[in-house]
Amino acid sequence: MTDDEALTAAPPPPSGLRALLPDLAPWRASPDFRRLWVSGTISGFGTFLTFVALPVQVKELTGSAAAVGAIGAVELVPLVVFGLYGGALADAWDKRRLIVWTEAGQGLLSTVLLVNAVLPGPALWPLYVVAALSSALVSVQRPALDSLWPRIVAHEHLTAAASLNALRWTVGGVAGPALAGVVVAYAGLGWAYAADLLTFVVSVALMVGIAASPASHEAARPSLRAIAEGARYAWGRKELLGTYAVDLAAMTLAMPLAVLPFLADELHAEWSLGLMYASVPAGALLVSLTSGWTSRVHRHGRVVALSAALWGGAIALAGLVGNVWLVLLCLTFAGGFDMVSGIFRGAMWNQTIPDELRGRLAGIELLSYSVGPTVGQLRGGGVAAWLGVRTSVWSGGLLCVGAVGLLSVCLPGLMTYDARTNEHAVRLRARRAATAPSSAPDGG
Repeated sequence: MTDDEALTAAPPPPSGLRALLPDLAPWRASPDFRRLWVSGTISGFGTFLTFVALPVQVKELTGSAAAVGAIGAVELVPLVVFGLYGGALADAWDKRRLIVWTEAGQGLLSTVLLVNAVLPGPALWPLYVVAALSSALVSVQRPALDSLWPRIVAHEHLTAAASLNALRWTVGGVAGPALAGVVVAYAGLGWAYAADLLTFVVSVALMVGIAASPASHEAARPSLRAIAEGARYAWGRKELLGTYAVDLAAMTLAMPLAVLPFLADELHAEWSLGLMYASVPAGALLVSLTSGWTSRVHRHGRVVALSAALWGGAIALAGLVGNVWLVLLCLTFAGGFDMVSGIFRGAMWNQTIPDELRGRLAGIELLSYSVGPTVGQLRGGGVAAWLGVRTSVWSGGLLCVGAVGLLSVCLPGLMTYDARTNEHAVRLRARRAATAPSSAPDGG
C-alpha cells in the first residue's frame, strides 16, 4: 500500500476529548512494544526511587551542595565514553541481548547500594562508584533501546510511540520520587534501594520474552571509525544538530535537581522535597496523558525550540518566587514543557535516521539528553555553593531562554523542519513501506 492509499484508508482523526487522549496504535499493533513498555515502566519506577535516595544519602553524609553536584561529575566521563561506544555496539550486536544484560547489571548495582545503606556506618565512596558504573550501563543500554523502538513500531506510529514512552517514564517519575520522599523519611534509604532491586528483577524477566533484534546487514563493526561515521552523518543533518544543541543548552543551564534538597531547606519546607522531585515528572505526565494532539503536528523543530525556552522560563520563576507551592507549580509547568520538547525530538530522530546508523545516532542523542543534566547538576551545585541556592536556579533558567533563542537564529534548519516534506523523513518512510510485509500491521 502506498502512502497516499494509506492516508485515504485511514480513519478520520478523533475529535473532542478523544483527540487529547494518547494514541494507542503502537500498543495495539506490536506485542513487543507492549512488553518493552511494561518492563520500562516497572524498572523506571525503581530507578526514580534511587534517583531521590542517592543525593539524599550524599547530603546526609556530607551536608554539602557541591558534594551532591559531584554525582553529576562522576557520571559525566562514562556517559561520554560509553554513550558513543554503546551506540556502535547497538548497531553491531543484538539489541535485545544488550538491553537484558545491562538491565541485570543495574540490578547488581542496586544490591551494592542496599548493602552499603544497611551497614552501621555507610561509606560515601561506593555511592560515587555506583553512580559512575550505572552511568556506563545506561550509556550502553539507551542506544540499544532507542534504536529498537523504530524496528518494532510502524513508521506512521512513531510519534504516538514517543508519547507512550514518555507516559511510561512519567508514571514512574511521579510515583517514584513522591513515594521515595516518604520511604526515605520514614522507612530508610535501604527500603528505597531494595524496591529498586526488585523492579530490575521483574523487568529482566519481561525483557527476556522480546524477540531477538540482530544487527542489520549494513551495520558497521563497533570501532572508532564507525563512531566517526555516525558523527559525520549527524554533522551533516543541521536539523538534528539543532535538537541536540537546544536540549544540551536547556539541561546544562537550567537543571535544578541537584539543589532541590537545599531549596526545600531554604524555604523551610523539608516535607516538600519528594513533591519537588515529583513535580517535574508530574508536569510531563499531564502532557503525556493529553498527547493525542502530537500526532497531528508536523513542524517539530519549532515546537522543540519553543518548549525548551518555556522550560527555562518556568525554572527561572521557580528560583524567583518564595512560596513553596508556587515553586511546585513552576516545576510542574517546566516538566510539561520539557516533555513536549522530548516527544518531538524523539519523533524527528525516529522518523529520519536510517536503521544501520540508528544506534550510533542514539549514542549521540544520549550525550545530548544525559550529559546536559549531568553537567547541569555540577553547575547547579557549584553556583549554589558560590552565590546561593535560589540564584543558582533563576540564573540558569534565564540563561537557558537566551541560549535557546540564539540557537534558533543560528540553526534555521531546525525551525523549518516539516515531517511531511523533509527529504530524510520521506526517504525513510518509503524504505519502511517497501520492506514491510503487507500482512504485518505493525511493520515490525
